Amino acid sequence: MAFAGVLNDADITKALDECKGADTFDYKKFFKTCGLAGKSADEVKKAFYIIDQDKSGFIEEDELNSASDFWASSDVGLFLQNFSAGARVLSDGETKTFLKAGDVDGDGKIGADEFSALVKA
Repeated sequence: MAFAGVLNDADITKALDECKGADTFDYKKFFKTCGLAGKSADEVKKAFYIIDQDKSGFIEEDELNSASDFWASSDVGLFLQNFSAGARVLSDGETKTFLKAGDVDGDGKIGADEFSALVKA
């Protein structure tokens, strides 16, 4: 798993099981259950850079849920797939809620500091 050494596999599995159903993803609950909320600032930043698949320094909407041309032609996944390859895709509503909660400066994406604040919320 991409989060080896950062998160416990059993905690990731439990967090993903809790949001298997459509529109059941709750970022606060997910980050708490998978153990990320209790990690150090450095560990949360490491997680951010795993999720930031295109290495832009931001988590953008297409890294959360949409199968854009970039993602369709690559081996990397979307938000939940970063935690487990078989995880579902976030719905548009879940993605918008997640972005709105994390995008403090209103630029339409989540930076590393915004992500850290979101995880610790």
